[in-house]
Amino acid sequence: MPHLGILAHSAEGAALCFRSFCHEGFRELGPDDHPDVTLDLIALARSMPAWNAGDHDAVRAVLAESVRRLAAAGAGFFACPDNTAHLALERPGADLALPGLHIAEVVADRAARDGRRRVGILGTRFTMDGPVYPRELAARGIAAEVPDAAGRAAVDRIIFEELVNGVLREDSRREYVRVVEDLAARGCDAVALVCTEIPLLVTPDVSPLPTLDSTRLLARAAFEAAAGRRPLPSWRGGPPGSAASTTFA
Repeated sequence: MPHLGILAHSAEGAALCFRSFCHEGFRELGPDDHPDVTLDLIALARSMPAWNAGDHDAVRAVLAESVRRLAAAGAGFFACPDNTAHLALERPGADLALPGLHIAEVVADRAARDGRRRVGILGTRFTMDGPVYPRELAARGIAAEVPDAAGRAAVDRIIFEELVNGVLREDSRREYVRVVEDLAARGCDAVALVCTEIPLLVTPDVSPLPTLDSTRLLARAAFEAAAGRRPLPSWRGGPPGSAASTTFA
């Protein structure tokens, strides 16, 4: 089986993806069994100044170093359980050392299979204000909605002050539920949890809308690729499907 490399960018979301990937193996391959997996994490503090300055090229350089280390560890492909990181991974540049799954493609494909028509987006301010999810959803005939300005500010604050540090607060859960209720009132038929820590706080039993859990959807797609149940990815950075992507077989 191909060896998965998890390109981590924040600890909590990457840990959830790692556990979810292993649990897919336990369910389908048997007790204690899963494809080989290596996780590489360069501290988020190394990238936050560049994020705040809008320097996505600098962030891409940090992420590319993690991909090189995963390749050196024997990984055959990578999955990055950080939606915001894909803004940087899509920047033009040299091919990444490994091909990888694109998290927004995975989430948008699931939304399309579920027949969704309008999907709310919850993530960091960078993701909610960015082009990745509107583009991928629109390519599948699905509209994207983001919270209003106050809602976006609350969602982003809770991510960076609490969720990435493993802090789960009941009042923050209620605030997220209120934001999702507003998206439902605006006609959304699902909500995409596209910061990989959000599923730790907003679970299907409390969400007013059906959820698209980007973390677990990515882990499932990675397991399917490693187990030979879907093609190995070919994307090596840049916009998905661009000339910058290199076929991997």
